[in-house]
Amino acid sequence: MNAKTDDHELVRDFLSGNEQSFNIIARKYQERIYWHARRMLGNHDDAHEIVQQVLLVMHGKLNTFNFSSALYTWIYKITATRSLNLIKKKKLKRIFTLSSDETADNYGYEYIIDGIEAKERFLTMEKQLNSLPDKQRQVFIMRNYDELSYEEISNITGKSIGALKANYFHAFRKLKEFMEKNDY
Repeated sequence: MNAKTDDHELVRDFLSGNEQSFNIIARKYQERIYWHARRMLGNHDDAHEIVQQVLLVMHGKLNTFNFSSALYTWIYKITATRSLNLIKKKKLKRIFTLSSDETADNYGYEYIIDGIEAKERFLTMEKQLNSLPDKQRQVFIMRNYDELSYEEISNITGKSIGALKANYFHAFRKLKEFMEKNDY
């Protein structure tokens, strides 16, 4: 029995009234949801908020899952959509506020990266990644961090493989040029 079958059985069990099956699904996927959201959004608090949103959506909408794909594909699509929506919401908020300065303290990387130089390089690269257009950043993260194939990304985003490859190419080229220019 593979993971897809196991997940499908858990969904069916949950839809039959067994709440414990949902808890198993949530525990199984919440860390993956968190890390995808964290990479998209750049900070712990926003990623944690997305995890909560995705779990609520899953609980309320699991009856709409059509079993034609892996459960994680469905969950990933919800996570990506919620993350992009939060990015757009924050961009709009910044436009309408006078002070939108964020300090490095908001990112909470102190426990991840030792050394000031490494931290600065990491933040600089993340800032560069976050400066990419949303579609390019999303494809780059899905390919490099989540190690998804173009076909899987296409299933999640609904975009053609050709469009995804073009977005990835542009993101890769921009990041490479930045790295070469700054001796990374």
